[in-house]
Amino acid sequence: MDELRTVTHWIDGAPARAAADRRSVVWNPATGRAQAEVVLATGEDVNLAVASGRRAFAQWSMSSVSARQRVLFAFRELVNANAERLAKCITAEHGKVLSDARGEVQRGLEVVEFACGIGQLLKGEYSDQVSSEVDSYTFRQPIGVVAGITPFNFPVMVPMWMHPVAIACGNSFILKPSERDPSPSLILAELWRDAGLPDGVFNVVQGDREAVDALLDHPGIAAISFVGSTPIARVVHERASATHKRVQALGGAKNHAVVLPDAELDFAVEHLIAAGFGSAGERCMAISVVIAVGGVGPDLIERLGVRAATIQVGPGDDAASEMGPIVTEAARQRILEIIDAGSEEGARVAVDGRGCTVEGHEDGFFVGPTILAEVTPEMRCYRDEIFGPVLCVMEVATLDAAIALINENAYGNGTAIFTSSGDAARRFSREVEVGMVGVNVPIPVPMAYHSFGGWKDSLFGEHHVHGMEGVSFYTRAKVVTQRWPEASAPSGASYHFPTAR
Repeated sequence: MDELRTVTHWIDGAPARAAADRRSVVWNPATGRAQAEVVLATGEDVNLAVASGRRAFAQWSMSSVSARQRVLFAFRELVNANAERLAKCITAEHGKVLSDARGEVQRGLEVVEFACGIGQLLKGEYSDQVSSEVDSYTFRQPIGVVAGITPFNFPVMVPMWMHPVAIACGNSFILKPSERDPSPSLILAELWRDAGLPDGVFNVVQGDREAVDALLDHPGIAAISFVGSTPIARVVHERASATHKRVQALGGAKNHAVVLPDAELDFAVEHLIAAGFGSAGERCMAISVVIAVGGVGPDLIERLGVRAATIQVGPGDDAASEMGPIVTEAARQRILEIIDAGSEEGARVAVDGRGCTVEGHEDGFFVGPTILAEVTPEMRCYRDEIFGPVLCVMEVATLDAAIALINENAYGNGTAIFTSSGDAARRFSREVEVGMVGVNVPIPVPMAYHSFGGWKDSLFGEHHVHGMEGVSFYTRAKVVTQRWPEASAPSGASYHFPTAR
């Protein structure tokens, strides 16, 4: 273990020594071997990061919008130039295939490009002569030191949904990445430094629950952004709100895709396979449930099974691989337990990925594509967020029944419908109680200039991430009412409540 490289914090523009020698192993999911150790922050480390952020905020918040934009544009160029380096780092620690990792970097880069337009996004409003010789205007100001607590499945993209917007708005930012794949966070820190960002505006604290608790309770932090499971999102929202922080906490998902009889089945199958098994299903926007409507089920299940059997499972750095391993052995075991439970509860295992092994990587954390048919709502495989390469198929008679099934589910993150009917698509889009809807698009992740977020147990707090909702979250509005009276003019003051005249 002494020979493993060490991943540490980044505070005040440089790698930082940890306050205590608490550590966790970073695994190579494809080989099952340890590849690094990450130091785990204590409250003292968090205190140092917050103090650094507060010092930096005093100047960064007063910097001109043009100065901030120059840094953002430089950061954009550096991320683009280092995209392959970031993608390989993601693959090494998360396990996803390299092409998927490249896509993650690109979608994060789009948020940086959105934030480069911060001058336009922060413009306020002005009203002339709201009363005699009185004008009124509004503008938005940064809120202080803000923190992002991000998940393992997108170690570059999800943090970049947060920190480019927060920093562009004039805040300083503390990132607490997942301890399972922490190294990309330090690459991003280096790129911010090289882009000219002042020391302390972007800090990284590695860690586990102790670091999270310290961030949630710290009085020097103004806002918390979180993406993770629903139970933890609920706790983050309640605990951070109790200390008067702004909170956006995105939770789990159980994303359904409805397939109508008029859908182009070959098209639907290709997209459902990609949406269900891409990134080994470790996506909050993965399709995990297919609802076959009106007798299309048997044909659809057969086609899905044939296509799933062709997926090439292997290490993420192999160009031939279409699906990589699960992030840790513990996560792999949990997925296998849910498949077992589904079978025991009456689901039919149409495609079984439990015995998946990869030649030369026998100790890797692999689960093959799995399809469970004849799934019912009371089964664990339907109730739980599996977060693995498992596609559950349910059958209902009508579109109304499909919509009702989705609306009864506790989650409301993403959903999709495959159909050739504009009327059905419009009805579905309006009636389904889900935050993001795709029509013949199985993973409807909005572009950076829209906002990302779900409904029900998939979101705690009022704000979605990135887009204009992100700008609103990381700033607060101020309204100024002003008069410039002449020295000799009567004051016009009175004791009644002020009204326009």
